[in-house]
Amino acid sequence: MNITNPGSVRRYGWRAAAVVVAVGVLGCGGQPETAAPAPPEVTVATPVVRDVTVYQEFVGSTEAYQSVEIRARVQGYLEKMAFEASEFVRRGQLLFVIEQEPYEAMRDRAAAGLKAAEANLRRAESDLDRLEQAVKTNAVSQQEVTRARAERDQASAAMLEAEAALTNAEIQLEYTTIESPIDGLVARNYVDLGNLVGVGEATLLTTVRDIDPIFAYFEVSERFVARVLEERGGHHNPGEADDVRATLLLEETGLEIEGIVDSLENTVDAATGTIRVRGVFPNPDAKIFPGFFVRVRLPGELYEDALRHHAPAGTGALYQALISAQRID
Repeated sequence: MNITNPGSVRRYGWRAAAVVVAVGVLGCGGQPETAAPAPPEVTVATPVVRDVTVYQEFVGSTEAYQSVEIRARVQGYLEKMAFEASEFVRRGQLLFVIEQEPYEAMRDRAAAGLKAAEANLRRAESDLDRLEQAVKTNAVSQQEVTRARAERDQASAAMLEAEAALTNAEIQLEYTTIESPIDGLVARNYVDLGNLVGVGEATLLTTVRDIDPIFAYFEVSERFVARVLEERGGHHNPGEADDVRATLLLEETGLEIEGIVDSLENTVDAATGTIRVRGVFPNPDAKIFPGFFVRVRLPGELYEDALRHHAPAGTGALYQALISAQRID
């Protein structure tokens, strides 16, 4: 070999040595082996065959079971309010008092008039009896007897009129004390004490609404009603067949109340193709007020022998929401 440049030999020798050392290091140490991934966890759902009811929801609004407007039925100054605004009241509980003195005087005057009429009637009857006895001996003429009989009849009519006047005066006096005709939730007073009420109209004083149970009104398509009536064999009077179950849903709080459908209108609205339905729901804790917008869930079409996945224990609401009922043909 002809070595012309000793420096080049040395340079190539160092490079070869470096390559050998690198190969040795890689061959001895090497990279660590990557661990195999764990098998994915598989959730098993067992399908079952059973009847499945598909539910439908309808938008509606609530109304009180009973609602009463409390109005002044006589004229006078409002003297007393015997309740607190927005409290529950009982039937017969005193709510308002209108000044009573004028009506007490009217009653007393009517009572006095009745006593006078009774006295006149007794006198007229006594005169008639005396003349009827006297005419038998020709002591008086028949004309006098006839006149006495007419006076007796007039006195009797006057007494009946006096009795009616007393009854009317007592009724007017009773109207000065205003009681709640139902159990329910009373509103605020719409008229302050000291104001004159009942002038020209029956002044609205407050309202009382019974909200337990509470009604929910909603519109249902005629197709839905027709299908339900077909399944039930037509319409039945209350108590003659099983009630249609219903669920009231309040989205703001997630509240659900179980109730029944208790009535529906007797005709379909030709303009909308719907029929107005009413559900009744217990409301003992007053969690629903009249005027709430709610949803009402009703059982719809029934799928017999449907295939439905049975969710394993521990699955959440999302899994349940993804489950669907499919009919087996």
